[in-house]
Amino acid sequence: MQPVKLEMRAITKEFPGVRALSEVSFSVRKGEIHALVGENGAGKSTLMKILSGVYPHGTYSGDVQIEGNTVRFSGTRDSEKAGVSIIYQELALVKQLSIAENLFLGDEIASAGVVKAQETVKRTKAALDRVGLPRHPLAKVGDLGVGEQQLVEIAKAITKKADILILDEPTAALTEGEGNRLLALLRELRQQGVTCIYISHRLKEIFAICDRVTVLRDGKTVVTHEVGDINEEKLISLMVGRELTELFPRRPHTPGEVALEVRNWSVQNPSIDRKIVDGVSFTARKGEILGISGLIGAGRTQFALSLLGQWGKYASGELFIDGKKADVRNVRDAVKKGLCYLSEDRKKFGLVLDMDIRQNTTLAGLERVSKFGVLRQNEEVRIAGEYVKSMRIRTPSVAQKARNLSGGNQQKVVIAKWLMVGPRVLILDEPTRGIDVGAKFEIYQLMNELVDKGVAVMMISSDLPEILGMSDRILVMHEGKFTGELSAAEATQEKVMFYATGGK
Repeated sequence: MQPVKLEMRAITKEFPGVRALSEVSFSVRKGEIHALVGENGAGKSTLMKILSGVYPHGTYSGDVQIEGNTVRFSGTRDSEKAGVSIIYQELALVKQLSIAENLFLGDEIASAGVVKAQETVKRTKAALDRVGLPRHPLAKVGDLGVGEQQLVEIAKAITKKADILILDEPTAALTEGEGNRLLALLRELRQQGVTCIYISHRLKEIFAICDRVTVLRDGKTVVTHEVGDINEEKLISLMVGRELTELFPRRPHTPGEVALEVRNWSVQNPSIDRKIVDGVSFTARKGEILGISGLIGAGRTQFALSLLGQWGKYASGELFIDGKKADVRNVRDAVKKGLCYLSEDRKKFGLVLDMDIRQNTTLAGLERVSKFGVLRQNEEVRIAGEYVKSMRIRTPSVAQKARNLSGGNQQKVVIAKWLMVGPRVLILDEPTRGIDVGAKFEIYQLMNELVDKGVAVMMISSDLPEILGMSDRILVMHEGKFTGELSAAEATQEKVMFYATGGK
C-alpha cells in the first residue's frame, strides 16, 4: 500500500448564513487517482479551494498535511509551490496567447528581464510530448479544441512540477474520444507517481479509472471506499442519502397538438459560406419530451439558437408556433411568442452571477413585477420565494447571489426564470451537464411537471442514457440535418449512434 500523500483533518468552513464544511476529513495516497463525489452543494469545490489556497489559512479551521508536514497556504502561489495544481471545469487559459505563453504565464523563463524564447519553446514541447498533444508550442490556444485546451492545462500543471493534480469535471465538455484520451493520460501520470483527485458526476469514469472514492454529503465526510468494493447504485445512495429507484423517472405522456413546427429550415454560418443547418423540418407537440441527439459538431445548439434569431444567417424556412406563422428576429420576439431556450452554459448565458435569486428569477418577466414602470420588489420576493419552494432550490434566502449556488440549484433558477414567462416551447440544451445525480433526478421531475402542464419540451443532450431515459421521441442530427426519428419504444443506443454518424 502506498503511503499517505495528502491528509485534510477536521476541516470546517463557514460562509455568511451557511456552514459549507463541517469536520471534513480526507486522505489521499501517493500515486492514486482518488474520486471525490457528492451532490452539488456537498462541499467538494470548497474543500478543493482550501487545498489549492483559494481560501487561505485562517478562513477555515482544521489541518492540511502533505507528506506528513502541515501546510498553511496564504494563496494559490503557496499551494503551487507545494506541488498542488487545480484544473477547473472552466479552463483558466488566455486564448489570445500561445501555448508556450500560457504554460509559463506569471512564471516566465527570463534573464535580466528578457524572456528566453528558445528555452520556453523547448520546455513547452517537452510538456506537450508528455501529455500527448501534437501541437506547436507557438500555436494560439484559441485555435485549439476544448479537449486540446484541457491537455494544455495539464501540461501547465506539469511545468509547475505538480504532484497533486485536482481535476474538476475534466470531461464535461469533451467528446467521448477526447475523454478517453484524457483518462489514458491520467493512467500514465499515475504510473509516474502523480497523485490525482478526480471530481466528476460521470460515475462510469470513476469506476473505470479511480482507485478509491470519498463521498461528501451536506458538508460532511460520509465514507471512503475502494472502488472495487462498491457499485454504482450504492455510490448513488451514499451521495444523495436515499435510494434512487429510477435514474430516469419518465412518465407515460400523451402528446397533444403541435406547439412548434419548423419547415425546411436552413441557416448559414455567418463567418463562412456554409450551411450549418440544412433543410430541417420537424414538429414538437404539447405534452411531450422531444430529445435531440447527435455528436458534438452536428449543429444542435446552432440550430436551436437560430430558431430564436440568436445565431447564424437565415437562409430559408418557416417557423410556426401553435399553428401560426412566427416571425422571430431576436430573443425578445421568441420569448413573447412563448419560445424559450435554456443555454448549455448557464453561468455565461443563463444567469447574472452577481445578481441574487430574486433578480435572476424575474429577469425575463419584469413586466409581471412592475407597475407603471416601477419595479415592485415585494412582488419579486414573493414570486421568487414560490419558485424556491416549489422547485426545492437549496438556499438560505432569495437574496443569495447566483454565483454562490451549486450547479444544480443554479440550473433550477434558470428554469424558474423561463417558467415565469409561461413558455409554450422550452428548449433545454444539456440541462444536466455538470450537476450531480440527485439534482439531475429533480431536473427530470421538473421536466415531467412541465409536460403535464402541456409545455412542449425539447431536450438537447450529449448523454445517450439521458436521451433514451427521458425522451418520448428522439430526433438525431448529423452535419446539420435530421437523419433519423425514433420513438421511445424503438430507440436503442446502437440506433441513435447509427443515425448520429450519418446512417440512413
